[in-house]
Amino acid sequence: MSVFDAKAFLAKVPSQPGVYRMLDKQQTVVYVGKAKDLKKRLASYFRQQVDSVKTQALVAQIAEIELTITHSETEALILENNLIKQFLPKYNVLLRDDKSYPYIFLSGHKHPRISSHRGPKTKAGQYFGPYPNANAVWQSLKTLQKIFPIRQCEDGFYRARTRPCLQYQLKLCSAPCVGKISDDDYAEQVRLATLFLQGKNQLVLDDLVQKMLMASEQLAFETAASYRDQISALRQVQEQQHVSGEQAELDVIGFSLAGQSAVVHLLLVRDQKILGSKAFSPKVPANSHPQEVLSAFVRQFYLSGVAGQLIPKHIILPMALEDEVALSAAISAVAGYSVQLLTPKRGERANYLALAQKNAEQALLSRQSLAQKMALRYQRLQQLLALPDGIHRMECFDISHTMGQDTIASCVVFDDKGPYKAEYRRYNVSGITGGDDYAAMQFALDKRYGRLEDQEKIPDVIFIDGGQGQLNTAISAFANWPHAKRPLLVGVAKGTSRKPGLETLILADSERQCHLAADDPALHLIQHIRDEAHRFAITGHRSKRGKTLLKSPLEQIKGIGDKRRQALLQYFGGLQGVLKASATELATVPGISRLQAEKIYQACHNK
Repeated sequence: MSVFDAKAFLAKVPSQPGVYRMLDKQQTVVYVGKAKDLKKRLASYFRQQVDSVKTQALVAQIAEIELTITHSETEALILENNLIKQFLPKYNVLLRDDKSYPYIFLSGHKHPRISSHRGPKTKAGQYFGPYPNANAVWQSLKTLQKIFPIRQCEDGFYRARTRPCLQYQLKLCSAPCVGKISDDDYAEQVRLATLFLQGKNQLVLDDLVQKMLMASEQLAFETAASYRDQISALRQVQEQQHVSGEQAELDVIGFSLAGQSAVVHLLLVRDQKILGSKAFSPKVPANSHPQEVLSAFVRQFYLSGVAGQLIPKHIILPMALEDEVALSAAISAVAGYSVQLLTPKRGERANYLALAQKNAEQALLSRQSLAQKMALRYQRLQQLLALPDGIHRMECFDISHTMGQDTIASCVVFDDKGPYKAEYRRYNVSGITGGDDYAAMQFALDKRYGRLEDQEKIPDVIFIDGGQGQLNTAISAFANWPHAKRPLLVGVAKGTSRKPGLETLILADSERQCHLAADDPALHLIQHIRDEAHRFAITGHRSKRGKTLLKSPLEQIKGIGDKRRQALLQYFGGLQGVLKASATELATVPGISRLQAEKIYQACHNK
């Protein structure tokens, strides 16, 4: 392909707003940008004096530039963001977080249920949030349950009740399912909980105090005592929520950049209090300017609808951005109302910004410290193993089971930066004798490498958690290895007391054994990899075991699908009711024939 003719190209570029895509010789999009004036913006890349090292490297790769004209700069911003998501160009700052944010959901039923919600808001009811993570929602639900006895149970469980459940006995639910509270009183508790979630704590307190005094005057002392307990619980929560203020709704962004490492710390302020925070680590090209990285984050986070979050009317930034006006207009267009980007110098908003900034800087320092420690460990391991081409990728396998049941094999991947979690894999081991770890290891290695074709994914080192027996299994699995690149197999055998620091390394190529000092950085890296493989295997095994234990005997019966199972459970109020029922009683359930009832009865009683 010929060298890119910038002069001839610029002669045809219009002076209009739009988006440009820069492609290399392989026709891969390496950069996506937007401009208010495409001609001026693109001409700036091809000046004789270009100071930015990043721009120089980018221009050297350009083989073609594609243009898309838009009606306005706002439209260009939105299109640019969509194209970045589509092509993931290596010279753009990329936001690597697409997880949805959780909300607290109050349903629109006769007796509303309060629960956690993640995903599209399709159900009728009220949504409160977003919260930064599931734990923040769980803690809030736990607090709500102590103050307002609103049901949190599933609708199927609620409809099937004939008597109060344990939550009622613990005073965590008012049992509207069986009429232990009137509809009006339950609706009042829902109203108070709604006010509480909106941050109107003082209004709730005043309301409860009035109700307590009124109940006392009417000599309804038990009712007054219940209001007193609610007031006490609410005041205790207020004391714990010490981070609060006057700002109703803000997103506060702290930002720190060093080289190619960046941390964005997002502080969520809703209803006059901090709901929590979340840290992001965007992928940053070399020699990027702080304003460029921050602008890219704001653009991708808010224009992409990351997490489907509700965009606040004020977004607090640590620095002014060059494209702030256009960015604000684009976000406002997506939100459907005016959104301002602000950089406060004093007052409560500035205090929030200082808090977010401090968290971002601390997170970056921690990240750099970990990176330095990982680099030191990596360097020492390279010296120890002395591989001619160095170490670029390592993998480790582990097996987890309980008495031979629900066997899971794990494979974790590390590179010079540490864990590469996108490449982690778990394998459900099948077709072996329960408890045979050697066969399980053979199964996992066959699954992982049996059809491997991508040479870049062949590891330099494979660690096997186990002694000589497990290592011999791995050696036999690689006996007919078809690729030119061959990984080094290393067994990690625990010491006699199984204490960390007493491990023995067994190298398959020479069968020599290494005993490293307990403070050796190479041993620390191997322990990290081994422990990560163990953690990943055991969490997968526990999950699989939990599903097996929770599996209903009804799921094993042929001809009994989801609808019939649900009908049985609702009719008898749960699985225990089904297990106690006779075949005749089972046949009375709508949709269950006499023959099916017999089959269900026999399956439930192992006959």
